[in-house]
Amino acid sequence: MPRLVDAILERGGLETLVRAAREREDWFCAAGAVRELCTVGEFGRAWTVLEPFAASGWQPAVRAGADVLLRWNRVEQALELAHPGGRGQESGDAWRDYAEALVRAGRVDDAIGVLAPYLRDRRVLRGLVEMTDGQGRDERVLEVLAPIAEEFRRDPEQCGVRDLWEVLPAQARVLERSGRVGEAIRLLGADVAERRYGPQNNVEFYVELLVRHGRIEELRDLATGTQTSTAAGPYVEALENLGRAGEAETYLRDLIAAECPGWYESVLMELLIRQGRFDDAIAAVEHTFDDLYDGNLLQSALILLAEQGLHDKAIALTEGRSPEFLAENEAYWLRSNRWWLMGEAGRAREAITEIEALPAGDVDDREVTIAWLLAQDGRVEEAIACLRRLPGTRAATDLAELLIGQKRFAEAVAVIPDVTAQREEKRRFWTDWTEHKEMASSDGGDG
Repeated sequence: MPRLVDAILERGGLETLVRAAREREDWFCAAGAVRELCTVGEFGRAWTVLEPFAASGWQPAVRAGADVLLRWNRVEQALELAHPGGRGQESGDAWRDYAEALVRAGRVDDAIGVLAPYLRDRRVLRGLVEMTDGQGRDERVLEVLAPIAEEFRRDPEQCGVRDLWEVLPAQARVLERSGRVGEAIRLLGADVAERRYGPQNNVEFYVELLVRHGRIEELRDLATGTQTSTAAGPYVEALENLGRAGEAETYLRDLIAAECPGWYESVLMELLIRQGRFDDAIAAVEHTFDDLYDGNLLQSALILLAEQGLHDKAIALTEGRSPEFLAENEAYWLRSNRWWLMGEAGRAREAITEIEALPAGDVDDREVTIAWLLAQDGRVEEAIACLRRLPGTRAATDLAELLIGQKRFAEAVAVIPDVTAQREEKRRFWTDWTEHKEMASSDGGDG
């Protein structure tokens, strides 16, 4: 829905969204209308649209309402709205939004004090780092982060502590922006070396930190040592940006020869495509295209070629696949990818002919796909007529997109299912899926 709202705004349909916010009580329409009204300085009207939603106490609406009031210079009203105590809302998210309003009102120290008790919540932690950027209070932020960081460093596996891993990159981020880059690299580098992290996110941040500051030697040590899988891609791009693409290619080919190739072959394909060496890229990975397991890079190759506008070259890769591969994948995803590529390549009629030659029950979303291809072929009214007959959110969304393209905004909004209908459709989908699994299990099969 947000994508459709953006499309309506881009084509001048603001008033339609304002009406929909009022008449349908549609949050997405309201949020889009408010964003556009604020852009043109109509803050009073924006608040009129948003006030009924904010009055409900729903946090996203409260957050948006506080933003409008602050931009309208109604500072005290914004702070009153955002304060969680007045609504009995004591979640970390609510305090984070209140702190954001305090920062924008110039009360940065108050914001830091408000968040200090909630910093064990990673969303609040991220919020503190983001909202204080450029506020001249980095030393104060480091003070409140230090005890949590040290607690994690002492015993990362301790119950109640292991989830605090994100404090380490947060601390490094604040050190970096305050000009203490060497200290940030030293601290986080020691954490990575000692494996003081939860998920790989800390390693990824450390790699990005090295890239940002041109620390190619440290990056190479990671990419050729204990963190090869995480550092390989950034190391290759860093070399490429330094004009050393040949060195990057050699590094990847050596990895492929020495280790399990799948991930590194993907990185090599991306490197060669960025270099405009499309045939070399395909040659490097085409031996995977009939693989029945996770190492198959056919779909990745199709997408990368399409991004370069090479749709016909991508279509050619869908042809000549082995019978074993087709049995496993043709109906599941290969056909739909092929028809999408044909539509993008100006071969929509050829794709429609292929679809219509198959039994109707063999093609998932058959009519929706045909409607999209009709639109690609310039037969928009035929596509609209086709979609109007179809149930479901996907058909309604596609129909709305076509109507928006013709600036038929009111019709577009009218065909989009409301939130309740969308939730009900999802509920039915998961109920049917669960029942299908249970039936398959009870039949003794492994499907």
